[in-house]
Amino acid sequence: MKKISRFLFAATLSLTAAVALAGTPVKQDVVRYGNVQIEVNSQGKGPIIVMLPSLGRSGRDYDQVANYLQADGFRVVRPEPRGIGQSKGPMENLSVHDFAKDVAAVVEHENKGPVVVVGHAWGNFPARMLAADRPDLVRGVVLAAASAGKVPPGSTEKPINAEMRQAIDGAGDLSLSKEQRLIYLRKAFFAPGNDPAVWLNGWHDETHEAESHARNTTPVDDYFAAGTVPILDLQGEADTVAPRRFSGVLKSMLGDRVQIVVLKDAGHAMAPEQPKAMADAIATFAKTQYAKQ
Repeated sequence: MKKISRFLFAATLSLTAAVALAGTPVKQDVVRYGNVQIEVNSQGKGPIIVMLPSLGRSGRDYDQVANYLQADGFRVVRPEPRGIGQSKGPMENLSVHDFAKDVAAVVEHENKGPVVVVGHAWGNFPARMLAADRPDLVRGVVLAAASAGKVPPGSTEKPINAEMRQAIDGAGDLSLSKEQRLIYLRKAFFAPGNDPAVWLNGWHDETHEAESHARNTTPVDDYFAAGTVPILDLQGEADTVAPRRFSGVLKSMLGDRVQIVVLKDAGHAMAPEQPKAMADAIATFAKTQYAKQ
């Protein structure tokens, strides 16, 4: 009987964990301001974590990460960039300031005070810009698999060289063969041994172009420091886009408000590779920031 009771107890715990991970259904809303509307996917209750996606990709890439964060007691809010889903607005000649303004409208709509913002890969630029432009809305930023935008003093390299830029852009170029795109995905986004095929789909060309233009035309110093908020620099151990040789740039230039955490067996994609580890690192940082309230 005791063995049966222990079995039932363990089964109940497993079921509870599974239900928590599955989360409640994601709620979809649209936030409007001026001639812009932003689709927002949200779930959970508690302190807010806003997640911004990678170049030309949707916030739905972080479904697993969001479920873990929800299970940990957070409300996860994922605005879609313009050109994805119901998110619409001008797409020409945008700056990173414009993309940050879209996120600001979403945070204001939540009306819960300053929040923690996670910017993955390209998403780290508007995350930092939001902290710089609207310090009233941000209490901390997580820069996940983020190119700092600068290189160590004395280096003649670019933050992202031409060869890597070709791989990043080629991964989402649907005019290329599947085989070539897989080569680019392995090179730029995934750690050795991780499956790049999970990112063959989910690319949005118009958004990719608009975000690339914003990155190329907005001065790095506009967003580099992320205002004055605490920063978690969440790095993938095998990230080739934001490589280890540049891993100390943010901390060396911004000092003690930057904390570095390195995820093993993770490349630039990070979320599909290590969703639990990514969520745990974000949650630990967010709890610290909200505890200061």
